[in-house]
Amino acid sequence: MKSIAQKVFDIEIASLQYVASMIDEQFSQAVDAILNSNGKLVVCGMGKSGHISKKISATFTSTGTPSFFMHPAEAFHGDLGMISEQDVVILISYSGETEEVLKIVPYLQYNKNVFVAITGNPNSTLAKNATYHLNVCVKQEACPLELAPTSSTTATLVMGDALAVALMTARDFSPADFARFHPGGRLGRKLLVRVKDLMRTDKLPFIDTTATFTQLVLQMSEGKLGMVIVGTPTNVAGVITDGDLRRGLVKYNDIHHLPITDLMNTNPRIINEHELVYDAEALMMECKITTLLVHNDDNILTGVYQIFNQA
Repeated sequence: MKSIAQKVFDIEIASLQYVASMIDEQFSQAVDAILNSNGKLVVCGMGKSGHISKKISATFTSTGTPSFFMHPAEAFHGDLGMISEQDVVILISYSGETEEVLKIVPYLQYNKNVFVAITGNPNSTLAKNATYHLNVCVKQEACPLELAPTSSTTATLVMGDALAVALMTARDFSPADFARFHPGGRLGRKLLVRVKDLMRTDKLPFIDTTATFTQLVLQMSEGKLGMVIVGTPTNVAGVITDGDLRRGLVKYNDIHHLPITDLMNTNPRIINEHELVYDAEALMMECKITTLLVHNDDNILTGVYQIFNQA
């Protein structure tokens, strides 16, 4: 079974590489047409192509290109009214001869809609009548009977992804834009939530610069943050982390009698409480740290944000 699985992957990867090699100027023209449209992007396909069409449409919608799926059979029984003159339509049929899909073409031509055909046959009826044609011809289906759409549906799906990514790039679609369409996801939370909403504010482990080593350890243990803040909310002298303690134990012979100021980091990273969680975590990743001190607009320390405490 493992060898069969590997063969399927090999065939479909080779198919994708073959389709990629055939991408031409029609792709760029299709992207420009969608980008310059004042309407929505309608995606339509029958059978397996219909399932792929739904996913492609969903990808467009979530990445800045408003889109919806239209079932070709339903379209011919009234749903064509969903299409406005400003809409761009993508019709998907690997053979390019699917009857239900072809029935839509005269209406699109009458309505003067730009429509993009995605087929595996540049000489098909659908391809010849389309405004733009994207070729997804594959040399071999992964199905050993050459019957079930496998490589061809994969190639069609990736062509849809390629269109979506090209449009994202053209629109300068940002992570913040993505978050607006995905407010329930983890990325959405990070891009919409401020540091002040997630930071720790209660019982922050402050110690004085004159504190003893024993007091330092006790306060670090009670604070449960793996660090202590040396100073006060209005005058932070530095921080000491459990990592600083470990390094101190290795470096000094008698750390118990060492002034704690010799262990502290006098230049801790600080972020404003109104900054986005996304930016806070990006800063921590860049600096390879897990904790940020948080201050307000008056430069008063109001909390601590730690990356590993967030779900």
